[in-house]
Amino acid sequence: MHILIDNKSGAPIYDQIYAQIKGQIISGELKEHELLPSIRGLAKDLRISFITTKRAYEELEREGFIYTLPAKGCYVAPKNVELLREETLKQVEAHVEEALRLAASCGLNREDILDMVKFILEEEK
Repeated sequence: MHILIDNKSGAPIYDQIYAQIKGQIISGELKEHELLPSIRGLAKDLRISFITTKRAYEELEREGFIYTLPAKGCYVAPKNVELLREETLKQVEAHVEEALRLAASCGLNREDILDMVKFILEEEK
């Protein structure tokens, strides 16, 4: 598992860890039932607080991406198809919202936007 902390990003460190592990799980880079580094071990490797790493792992577990076996460690949870679908839908919504902001910034109206979407969908056929 590879985690990079960007101190200039403005995002909290626990959130960067959470997002990167979650991304590696969704992409399949981390496999179901794969053992994750210990909370203390990851904190030591990243040279951050144990509490920060613990918070990221707790969030991942709360959302169903990992599970913990007492005295054994944290593991990648079996893929929940509905959970992955929901995550993908959130990403699509975010991209659509960004596209709408861009469209509004250059004065496109609803009909222009719908025409663009229809054209793109027709091109994919």
